[in-house]
Amino acid sequence: MDSNTEVLVGWRSGSHGWDALVERYSRLVWSVPRSFRLSHADAADVYQCTWLCLAEHLTRIRRPEGLGLWLVRTATRQSIAVVRARGREVPLDLWEPESPLPAPDEVAVTTDRQRRLWTALTTLNERCQRLLRIAAHSPELSYAQVAETLGIKVGTVGPTRSRCLAELRRKVEGLR
Repeated sequence: MDSNTEVLVGWRSGSHGWDALVERYSRLVWSVPRSFRLSHADAADVYQCTWLCLAEHLTRIRRPEGLGLWLVRTATRQSIAVVRARGREVPLDLWEPESPLPAPDEVAVTTDRQRRLWTALTTLNERCQRLLRIAAHSPELSYAQVAETLGIKVGTVGPTRSRCLAELRRKVEGLR
């Protein structure tokens, strides 16, 4: 097999030196990006960029016997660049809303409903306001915990909540 010097001289003179270089170092160059655990596509890009760099700098190689090391260093630099670039990328789906944006008329209707609900809630007595806020924001609480928080009997939580919701419903409907 020809030495690197003979292959480089042959390539520079137009013979088949390039194919011999690729055959000789292909596995080595390919192993570098794969050692960085790059995807197959990214590793293929690094592989191609490494060979492109060699083609661009082939006439500047002073020590042909160090060509393997040069290829490894170049592939390493390329792999690190890909890793850094991937670390800065944000997947596109993080920027897209989870659901389509509502139409402006839907936003207006929802905003109006929320305004009427909060207006009606503030007209309820303090006990109903507190009970409904607890029910809305802490549904996991048991009746015993709600009763203790409000200072009422456990048996009155359910009926009081029902009366408060009925009153809230009447007030919301009255605001239409």
